[in-house]
Amino acid sequence: MTQVQQTASTPDHNRVKSAFWPKLVWFIAAILFSLLLSWFCLGLGMGGWQWPQSMDEITLGIRLPRVLVALIVGAALAASGAALQALFDNPLADPSLIGTSGGAALGVIAVLAGGWGAVTVPMAAFLGALLVCVLILTVHRLLGGGTLGLLVMGFVISAFCGALVSMILFMSDDMVLRSATSWLAGSLAESGFTSPWYALVVMLLGLCVLVAVGRRLDILMLGEETAISMGVAVGSTRIWAVIGSALLTGAAVSMAGIIGFLGMMVPNVVARNRGGSRRKIILLSAWLGAIFLLLVDSVSRWLSYPVDLPVGIVISLLGGPFFLWLFLQPLRR
Repeated sequence: MTQVQQTASTPDHNRVKSAFWPKLVWFIAAILFSLLLSWFCLGLGMGGWQWPQSMDEITLGIRLPRVLVALIVGAALAASGAALQALFDNPLADPSLIGTSGGAALGVIAVLAGGWGAVTVPMAAFLGALLVCVLILTVHRLLGGGTLGLLVMGFVISAFCGALVSMILFMSDDMVLRSATSWLAGSLAESGFTSPWYALVVMLLGLCVLVAVGRRLDILMLGEETAISMGVAVGSTRIWAVIGSALLTGAAVSMAGIIGFLGMMVPNVVARNRGGSRRKIILLSAWLGAIFLLLVDSVSRWLSYPVDLPVGIVISLLGGPFFLWLFLQPLRR
């Protein structure tokens, strides 16, 4: 290697090293903060905070599963929302607002009503979310309609799925289905109708799919013609993005029911404050969504003790004003 080549490569090497260490520090800090928050939330109970180090039966059987469910559901919904916003090129896209959560809930209730057992619940939730997402994507591409059209289609499909779910619950005498009312409101009190560890595997699989197509989603947001000219397979990118989002949404809904607005709020906060590639936004949204849902559930549980207020209600109270603010932003320009 000549002296000129050594001189040219040295600045690049130093630049890579200087960019690596801050990222490593932030990553370690995020891990430590997540562990500290999880440990603190394990001690919340009986209207106050208790030292969780003994890990007694209450901590192991009730609090630890609830913390795990909150982290899984928050990460899944936020990452899914970040991918859907890129897929539809719409900052208002959310698993609950465009109907994918309603489709997943319908799949779960249909399986339980059919007596097929809890083993098939995650698959039913995935298929329900997948079918609704494919339907929305197809209709949106054929008819267009922009931001408002997407929201209207989502509301219609959500209302239709909700009506079917209500009819099944009303006509059923099964106590399992009767108990689904609290689950549909977005409750973390129970681990839904599937194992948290099984849902974690499904969530990680969906997250890996979205991270893999993250760069292609960035190019797709520049326009379909631009993406094709840059060699991106538009059709397969959309299909894989839908599959990844459906896996994440199905895992979240099968555990905690329908929690609205979280998949819309968190990715927008990340995109506006941090920016970057879609892969980065998806990963940061997953982390922030997990922390956000765990924090909101713990605080609301502490404030409303002894009533166990479903966290889906609290998130909706926070998400409604955020949605209106985000929706009115283009009109103010």
